[in-house]
Amino acid sequence: MSKHENVWMPDPTQAESTRLFQWMKKLGFTDYDSFHQKSVEDPDWFWKEVVNELGVEWYTPFKKTLDLSAGPAFPKWFDGGIMNVAHLALDRWAGNPFKKNAVALYWEGDDGVRLSYTYQELHDEVNRIANGLNSLGITQGDNVLLYMPMIPETVIAMLALSKTGAVFSPAFSGYKEEALLSRLKASKAKALITADGFFRRGKSIRMKDEADLAADHCPSLEHIIVVERTGIEIDWNPYRDVQWSSLRKNGNAFKTEPMHADDPFMIIYTSGTTGKPKGAVHSHAGFPIKAAFDAGICMDVRAGDTVFWYTDMGWMMGPFLVYGGLINGASVVLFEGTPDYPAPSRLWELVERYKVTHLGISPTLVRSLMRHGKEWLRQHDKTSLKLIASTGEPWNPDPWHWLFKHAGQKKVPIFNYSGGTEISGGILGNVLIKPIQPVTFNAALPGMDADVWNERGESVTNEVGELVIKTPWVGMTNSFYQDDKRYLSTYWNRFKDTWVHGDWALKDEKGYFTITGRSDDVLNVAGKRLGPAEVESVLVDHEAVSEAGVIGVPHAIKGEEPVAFVILSPLYEEGDVLLEELQLYMERKLGKALAPKRMHFVKDLPKTRNAKVMRRAIKSAYLNHSSGDLSALENPDTVEEIRKIGASHLNERE
Repeated sequence: MSKHENVWMPDPTQAESTRLFQWMKKLGFTDYDSFHQKSVEDPDWFWKEVVNELGVEWYTPFKKTLDLSAGPAFPKWFDGGIMNVAHLALDRWAGNPFKKNAVALYWEGDDGVRLSYTYQELHDEVNRIANGLNSLGITQGDNVLLYMPMIPETVIAMLALSKTGAVFSPAFSGYKEEALLSRLKASKAKALITADGFFRRGKSIRMKDEADLAADHCPSLEHIIVVERTGIEIDWNPYRDVQWSSLRKNGNAFKTEPMHADDPFMIIYTSGTTGKPKGAVHSHAGFPIKAAFDAGICMDVRAGDTVFWYTDMGWMMGPFLVYGGLINGASVVLFEGTPDYPAPSRLWELVERYKVTHLGISPTLVRSLMRHGKEWLRQHDKTSLKLIASTGEPWNPDPWHWLFKHAGQKKVPIFNYSGGTEISGGILGNVLIKPIQPVTFNAALPGMDADVWNERGESVTNEVGELVIKTPWVGMTNSFYQDDKRYLSTYWNRFKDTWVHGDWALKDEKGYFTITGRSDDVLNVAGKRLGPAEVESVLVDHEAVSEAGVIGVPHAIKGEEPVAFVILSPLYEEGDVLLEELQLYMERKLGKALAPKRMHFVKDLPKTRNAKVMRRAIKSAYLNHSSGDLSALENPDTVEEIRKIGASHLNERE
């Protein structure tokens, strides 16, 4: 089946019952394209309507929706508005007699331990921790780093810090000393909240050790607050370390701190290849409202639904899960473990147990689950699913169809979702009132003035170009933390008053978008642009290939040539005959000029914990260059395998 065919069609009754359509109709629209056009032509009107529709409660109403006096790179939203995200996500529901006893948070540990919190119970626990934090002197404007596994205390800490007016910065739970220290120093953190460790694949993984190593070199740090998750023995510094349990002593109500709409509530760092990480600054009325809008209006999350995104709190989709779910009055599922442990059915077991309505996963995760076969899906009831969302990387057609057919029975829409840490959510998605095609995105999301431009800044159709955003939106990062210059050079230095996102994209004449890869990943083979995901898609279409990663390496004549790293399906064995077959297959599919001349069989590809392939790690290892910060990798041993392959082919390349 062509990826350009409509494979999911919204039933008219179903489409008209969505929150998006009902809202559009209330605003006088029944056609998505004309509604979207209005949303980007008049952002002042649009985002005012968004906060009204989401029921955002203000301590003091805002006077002006959008102020662009400092230019489009520095918009000021909801000027004069006083609010707090903790009130928006929690306080108002705990104070609602019809909502306070509904489940806000389900949690399941790797070891099978389960907990749940109603909105009232979560509110009470957040108050306890807010009082405890306050007793340590953590108050409005202080920065606190969260180095936490996916446990309830992580969400409790986030909400408690917002209540006090402090700013939290979530770090990936797999980071080691160097990456952790760079974020502690960059944020000038006053406190670090961590755990003794967590459980993963039945083993306890230590965290406090890494926290101590980093903390010893961070002069701003006054406290390390430790959740005793595993009970393993840890070093204890009585002058710096604080037990989480000791913060819970004061159960009195804590008055939520009134904050300006553009006051920061979170700094989330993106990994760089080298140097200082980039800290995207997000405000109380920025990230939470964009996340809640995308989840609630675009993905149709409603009060009473259950949202589960397989992620880490250090990645953007962790906070998205929390605020996208709770602000809409839904339940969120937090999972400490891995989707295929102790059996490949674990993910689907969670879907059945918690009656998950909205499931978020990555294409790489789907490819890894495909290896185990579809029988594991059949063991569990998945009829609760209303939507499956995916983000993190471009799709290949085969895993997309596999997920659509076997997990969703060809009935559940797959909401492709692409945006980023600095976006607070999505630029592109699959709105539920238009047909959905495999791999692609059927729309720029409401309020997102997205386009594809060539190198001259001209809008192009059916041609790969830079994904750009032409109008500011709620949720746009308020610059990088204490680094306006880097922020402007990263997003605003290419075209005047235009955000250049760093993705190569293609838009067709029907308004469907395809992401072909990061523009810094793109291959330029003899003047021809080639997205690595395009080559990977062709490779995994071959029955022998389970997964593939493609990079570009220098070539004396072409400038660059693609090199492929292939994980074979279980029924196939490595060998020269198969290698030759794959090379001929790629030449047939892509042509000799673009097909990889060099392919290598590998046992695995370097991946982050949320199963995203890290191509720069492949490239740096293969070329024997410095790899920069690789602490986000789930499987660092794969890098060494690739480095050895690269070394053995060095003479050939030279």
